[in-house]
Amino acid sequence: MTENPVPMNNLESFHTDYLFYQTRRRLPFIERAEGIYIWDHTGKQYLDGSSGAVTCNIGHGNHRVANRLADQARKAVFAYRTQFENAPAHRYAAALVEHLAPHLQRIFFVSSGSEAVEAAIKLCRQYFFNRGQKQRQQFISRRPSYHGSTMGALSLTSYAPLEIPFRAMLHAYPKIQAPYCYRCPYHKRAACNLECAWELEKAIQEQGPDSVAGFVAEPIGGASTGATVPPPKYFEVIQHICKKYGIFLILDEVMTGFGRTGKLFAYEHWDVEADIVVMSKGMTSGYYPLGGIAARTEYVEEMLEKGGFFHGHTLAGNPMGCAVGLEVLDVMIENSLPENSALMGRVLKHGLDRLKKRYDFIGQVRGRGLHMAIELVRDRKTREPFPPEHKVHFLLTDEAYDEGLIVYPRRPINGLRGDHVMIAPPLIITRKEIKELLERLDRALARTEAKLPRLG
Repeated sequence: MTENPVPMNNLESFHTDYLFYQTRRRLPFIERAEGIYIWDHTGKQYLDGSSGAVTCNIGHGNHRVANRLADQARKAVFAYRTQFENAPAHRYAAALVEHLAPHLQRIFFVSSGSEAVEAAIKLCRQYFFNRGQKQRQQFISRRPSYHGSTMGALSLTSYAPLEIPFRAMLHAYPKIQAPYCYRCPYHKRAACNLECAWELEKAIQEQGPDSVAGFVAEPIGGASTGATVPPPKYFEVIQHICKKYGIFLILDEVMTGFGRTGKLFAYEHWDVEADIVVMSKGMTSGYYPLGGIAARTEYVEEMLEKGGFFHGHTLAGNPMGCAVGLEVLDVMIENSLPENSALMGRVLKHGLDRLKKRYDFIGQVRGRGLHMAIELVRDRKTREPFPPEHKVHFLLTDEAYDEGLIVYPRRPINGLRGDHVMIAPPLIITRKEIKELLERLDRALARTEAKLPRLG
């Protein structure tokens, strides 16, 4: 057996060539985390201003959830769904149904957001297939958008850097313009006629109404557009079009669900009835991998009567993930975390608006609840973005990291241009902690501003 070439007690040197992820960048090792804070192996403290990847909604180090995980581990870690039922899965499904819209009565568990999106589109496709509508195989989504990294979910995604290497392998699903009002391509910011919503009908007609199975969208923009909130009547139009043509409305709540936007689910901000809701991330707040979909009973029953749902994963609905999910949901409801998200979100937005007045390169502050973002621009008046080679979103993120603040950077113009960072702290955050977050962000913005002239 080969000896470990690096001393285990020296974490500074324990960066090996064996593990890889996305880049060669080396990061500090995490030592521990509690509440909204994380400490690395050197003792440096970070304020988690993005809940990881907008995931850890209940905060780090929750003892109730840790104890529940340990209790379940002592009973049963794994049970394969074709061999045993497990009580945590049934209890969690029942608890979710209590908090979902009344028409969403059936739950299917998986292990991640990408898997949940795959399950949603496969359920939709199989429903139409079973009904003899085999030509319904097209799904429409938006540009920009992000729905996951597996091949089906990536086919729905419109974020160029993630797609380009794989486009030859993807299904070329049609895309319509996302409701990105700050950069409205219709140039009607003052008099919106919801062209971005009505574009769905045009796309359906172009594809052929009998060929379209569903429309997939995030209720409020996630990482791809940076917390973009659609116009008030947007989903009223979308709902009307979906019903008119008999297609599924699939809402991707992987990032916006579980209290993030000030409601337990973001669709609650509007009078909209999704046929399928996709969930993950905040579902277990990162304490265990879990995802799922919620669907109408009539869709599920028809499939079960005709042989079952031809889809599954080895770890789907495992007792560990479901036990953790149930405990996280209880923590969230008992501590009124969606309500705290709404309240603290207003406090955070007020503070971000103050910073916008101080820094001219903040073009817009947007979002809802504790799902916020700031877009960075070269010229606020014209909304001109910085040249893409300047990577200002990464510059601000690095400066914030040095200040002990974690934010989440992306490019809002289909991943190719523009700069934004998401600010989405855990839903347990207090007014005092928001003040601290804003102070750290202020220092990071000042350091970023000082470096902008050197970029030309």
